Amino acid sequence: MSRITTPEVLDILCPMHVVLNSDGVITHVGPTTKKLRPDAPFVGEAFLDTFRLMRPRGITTLEQLWAAKHVKLHLQMNGTMPARLKGVLVCNPDGSAVVNLSFGISIINGVRDYALTNADFAATDLAIEMLYLVEAKSAAMEASRKLNLRLQGAKDMAEEQAYTDTLTGLRNRRALDRMLEQLLEANMQFAVMHIDLDYFKAVNDTLGHAAGDHVLQVVAQAMLEETRTSDTVARVGGDEFTVLLPQVSDLEVLERVGRRIIDRIEVPIPFAGNLCNISASIGTVWIQSSKVATRETVMEDADIALYASKNKGRARQTLYTPDLREGANFTTPPKGRGNEKS
Repeated sequence: MSRITTPEVLDILCPMHVVLNSDGVITHVGPTTKKLRPDAPFVGEAFLDTFRLMRPRGITTLEQLWAAKHVKLHLQMNGTMPARLKGVLVCNPDGSAVVNLSFGISIINGVRDYALTNADFAATDLAIEMLYLVEAKSAAMEASRKLNLRLQGAKDMAEEQAYTDTLTGLRNRRALDRMLEQLLEANMQFAVMHIDLDYFKAVNDTLGHAAGDHVLQVVAQAMLEETRTSDTVARVGGDEFTVLLPQVSDLEVLERVGRRIIDRIEVPIPFAGNLCNISASIGTVWIQSSKVATRETVMEDADIALYASKNKGRARQTLYTPDLREGANFTTPPKGRGNEKS
């Protein structure tokens, strides 16, 4: 009587198998089984030396193996990364046998650990359907991941635009208010410089708004260069800027930064063959404890100090002290600030 089937047919019908001769030596190995151990010789090796029988327990001899035909076998393929398998042994009339194998672990783990594809399974194997589901799930998850990244990117861009002054690229008032609230909540030492450009209205009136926009952009860059990377420079009005300086513990630091900004802005700015001459007045508040301060009171104090600089002749910095409020001729800084201070 002939064999049940030939190795070539087995490779197609059940590509995860081994063929044994009557002595229990491997004579053929299916392509998927080979893929699990591409460097193993297989052929010529004793089956019980290559595979360890986990269940039924106690199978250590060839006679015990033959007696376990048609019984579900739980095996482990020996190697540095043991592969857990299930199998069933069917004997041929000539004394040889076929052990049809399948994974004793999930298909997902098998694909992950051994890079198997649908070509490694029989065409009728339900594992192929599972692979299609895994691939579909993976594709859906990847599409979802990319969509989430795009949405997050769009959200980040929208938030960035919401907190950015479009003309200068600086932070805007909304961003400044948010950062100021955070510093106050953390009870950190910080300082606020409220800066107004002197004579800016004259630039707009004589040279036009294009010149004014150019001046604002040059001033913005100058302020960035004269402050620390940890500081925040914001444009909060037409020609008004605010610098937020966290972790300031020395009054001399504020004096130096203010002096640099004033000196830098006094340098004439060329535009279309003309020179734009402006200066900067600064009102500074140094918060050493924010337990009783609020965003409104901090900005109000900075505004009062700014007006003091204007009244003293401009192009200078004034540090807020309570006596400035007592000497001011208003209880609340005027609204709609801008060109009237220029």
